[in-house]
Amino acid sequence: MNSASDHSSKAHRIAILGGGASGFFAAIACAEANPEAEVHIFEQSSQCLTKVAKSGGGRCNVTHACFEPRRLSEHFPRGERALIGAFHKFHAEHAVEWFEARGVRLKRESDGRMFPQSDTSASVVQCLLESARAAGVHVHVRSAVSEVVFRNGLFSFSTNGEAISCECVLLATGGSRVPSGALIAASLGHVPIPPVPSLFTFDTPVKWIHELAGLSCRAEAFIPETPLRETGPILFTHRGLSGPAILRLSAWGARELAARKDCFSLRLNFLPGHSPQQVENLLQKQREEQPGKKIVNSPIASLPSRLWECLCASVPSDVRWTTLSRSHRMGLISALVSTQVQIVGKSLNKDEFVTCGGISCAEVDFRTMQSRIQPGLYFAGEILDVDGITGGFNFQSAWTTGWIAGHAMSGLASKVA
Repeated sequence: MNSASDHSSKAHRIAILGGGASGFFAAIACAEANPEAEVHIFEQSSQCLTKVAKSGGGRCNVTHACFEPRRLSEHFPRGERALIGAFHKFHAEHAVEWFEARGVRLKRESDGRMFPQSDTSASVVQCLLESARAAGVHVHVRSAVSEVVFRNGLFSFSTNGEAISCECVLLATGGSRVPSGALIAASLGHVPIPPVPSLFTFDTPVKWIHELAGLSCRAEAFIPETPLRETGPILFTHRGLSGPAILRLSAWGARELAARKDCFSLRLNFLPGHSPQQVENLLQKQREEQPGKKIVNSPIASLPSRLWECLCASVPSDVRWTTLSRSHRMGLISALVSTQVQIVGKSLNKDEFVTCGGISCAEVDFRTMQSRIQPGLYFAGEILDVDGITGGFNFQSAWTTGWIAGHAMSGLASKVA
């Protein structure tokens, strides 16, 4: 990769700040659409695409097999309306075609997530690096940019002691872990929305949950007196609760949970779709079919035996179905459909950290990803107040916003003398 000092201080026509998924996708789209455009990526760290490399446990969940733009947009707690039109330009099927045309075949898993057939994110990283190189994109690592000034129709900034000028700047610096993008946008007239984490797991002091670490089951998780409710797999961990249902709940409730400082009461229904009366009917059926069996040894509805034992904690271990008292029966029903768990904090996957907040969708024209406040300034990826639930949706928004921004900038780039 080139260093910024390898180039003179002449006007660099297109500057992309951030060497992640959206930055690379924008650079490639711009350079391929207009081969005469001079496109530069400036990445502050020593490597580009690190989040792509680490995502999905090293497999990279490229996108989700949801190919209708409006339905795709419904998986975004923030940015749904703005993305509908954007997804009509470039949606999940387009992303699949883009990668497969460059030799990265994708496979669909049962839950709709799409991964490289190679099962390694290295395939995606290599594809993006090679596509950028083939398109003539200049990539500069260890090139931090802290300030951008617009004067006389050009943007200017410095990195590694070199003065850079350009006609267009794309901010693709990511979320709150790299605040420079938001600070630059603020200096150019934007009012960034303070970021808070999205897609996180729940910490709890409840001991029996810690003891079930590694166990997974399907459940409904909900927060009383709010509309926040998700059904799907949950995973018990040594710190609390994780899994798709918990991650989706954290995404939809990111701002409300942040306002509560991540301390709240969570309820779990281990028999989703069942009312207390329906659960009582299941218990009665168990009593009729296994009257002499100890309750603790005969879980219902194929619940994991370890989980069942915990839910039966209020029932004496020697009680059989025929001798189950009404009070114990009601306690068991409550445990099955409305176990209360106190949440006292969150845990973040630092490699796949996602935030909500950033540049307001109202300040960006999603037809081009250009700022409505500062002409020539563009945005893509997580710097926007756009975030999706788990399952490949956040990468899809990165591909989409990067592709749109890249094509828009390609039409504005002047020929390099």
